[in-house]
Amino acid sequence: MIDFHCHLDLYSKPQTIIERADRSGVYVLSVTTIPKAWLGTKRLAKGRRRIRTALGFHPELAHERHNELELFDTLVDEAPYVGEIGLDGSQHLREYAPIQRKVFAHVLRATERVGGRIMSIHSRGAADEVLDLLRAHEAGLPVLHWFTGGPSQLRRAVDTNCWFSVGPAMLKSKAGRDRVAAMPRDRCLPETDGPFGKVKGRPLEPTDADSVVITLAEIWSMSPDNVRQQFIQNFKNILSLAGTQRY
Repeated sequence: MIDFHCHLDLYSKPQTIIERADRSGVYVLSVTTIPKAWLGTKRLAKGRRRIRTALGFHPELAHERHNELELFDTLVDEAPYVGEIGLDGSQHLREYAPIQRKVFAHVLRATERVGGRIMSIHSRGAADEVLDLLRAHEAGLPVLHWFTGGPSQLRRAVDTNCWFSVGPAMLKSKAGRDRVAAMPRDRCLPETDGPFGKVKGRPLEPTDADSVVITLAEIWSMSPDNVRQQFIQNFKNILSLAGTQRY
């Protein structure tokens, strides 16, 4: 199984989570929220061949950490993936919208300069603005994590060649299930967004990624095994599109 968006460094006991994921054979994209966290998070997964660490700059932290842009520029060349990056249009962050846009645009330019990356992208309450910036930069392959945009924004995202990562917490709501039903299934990957993604109050972890399969089997009118095979094929396809034959 695959967990294409998880914050391994933010669990209370990250090594326990990593051990369980490793034993279960889960492929994990471990996203970070600030550039300073990348090296330490990468060290957490040292020697784990199924875990990759993405270089991130979370929009909720952009106004506090914009002085780390130079560090992002330094690290991006050696980072195999980029994320979590993007914009957040939540009410309590509106005053920081200009600095968020500045940071996100800078990150996209830096990623474009090194030839592009697979990017895990946050777009809550800011889907149109995120898509505008993605269209302005050839920064790689965007994967919209836990997408919450409306139908017209989803169509724009598909037209912008975006992919989507979908988790158990997203599928709890009818709105979330309806969004997934409208997404191209050949551009979807599973995620947990743990430890922030929760089900029944429990933080999700990479070994929970497979729990999306039953719900998606119903939505897509497929058997659970075929959903799993679809995810495996999608995983191979996105790596191939990015010019990376192996994870």
